[in-house]
Amino acid sequence: MEARAPRGRHSHVGGALVSDALVDRFGRVHRDLRISLTDRCSLRCTYCMPADGVPWLASSTLLSTDELVRLARVAVGLGVTEVRLTGGEPLLRPDVVEVVAALAALRTPTGDPVDLSLTTNALRLPALAAPLRDAGLARVNVSLDTLRRTRFVELTRRDRLADTLAGIEAARVVGFSPIKLNALIMRGVNDDEIVELVDFAVERGLEMRFIEHMPLDGGHTWRREEMVTAEEILTALRARFPLEELGRDGSAPASLWRIAGTAATVGVIASVTGAFCDRCDRVRLTADGQFRNCLFAHDESDLRTLVRGGADDARLAAAMVACVARKRVGHGIDSPSFVQPLRPMSAIGG
Repeated sequence: MEARAPRGRHSHVGGALVSDALVDRFGRVHRDLRISLTDRCSLRCTYCMPADGVPWLASSTLLSTDELVRLARVAVGLGVTEVRLTGGEPLLRPDVVEVVAALAALRTPTGDPVDLSLTTNALRLPALAAPLRDAGLARVNVSLDTLRRTRFVELTRRDRLADTLAGIEAARVVGFSPIKLNALIMRGVNDDEIVELVDFAVERGLEMRFIEHMPLDGGHTWRREEMVTAEEILTALRARFPLEELGRDGSAPASLWRIAGTAATVGVIASVTGAFCDRCDRVRLTADGQFRNCLFAHDESDLRTLVRGGADDARLAAAMVACVARKRVGHGIDSPSFVQPLRPMSAIGG
């Protein structure tokens, strides 16, 4: 991709820079902000962290709700229109409903609300689905890698499949739509459940998404040969379902397919073999206030120190703009020089 000079319209409102300025040197405009609410999780998935977990972030380093909302507001002023709450497990944050309400109240420079969603393991959704909906949460994505109890225990090191399924049902009952189920497919682990997972989703009016395994585990044990490719996933799907290709929805990472004769869709995210870096519009804010321009970035912009040091909104905006300007052309997983980031996924936020 040929580098191009950043572009954008700039003005100042209330002392803060307001612009569509989150544009990198390759011309990619960034409108999707992923905010990690915590690095802690109630599961110990084998592809994410070791059995005994990873060192948690010190509580003193975590952003307060006011700090988090302030940084989100600055990002929205810079052109962000979509906010996704992640973790760790975001529902472990004690004030998650208050965070959702505060973010739902944000407005873009044109007066529109942000598209606010959340990715979760669903364990706490039976109690929180209705409060989150009432607070302004629009959509939920649920991680579900298997429908088999024994396998769920092996994958997550916790016997909580029934709780996850109850959480999915709670999300359905309160009316979240769409509800997307995300499954990470691994060779010899759960690659025999691809069709079963789609059947489960279709029967309940949910959307199934399959994801290639990426090198973001806390133990740094990822091996490419263990990854089931997007093409292999599609081969398994075509053996059972007649598929009609829909392509991609804007900058969304999933290639979408409709099951012929139905309204049901299936998505496949080729994070490794079909990287979508050329149209990536995502930036990330970690639970400890680090701004990242790529999931696989090795450098971060420390917004927490700026906030606690008294920086005004214009200074925070400038730091975000500068971070995006440094974004690389791609994550480089297929490059011999690729080095996995030190932070695991639980500390970055999906």
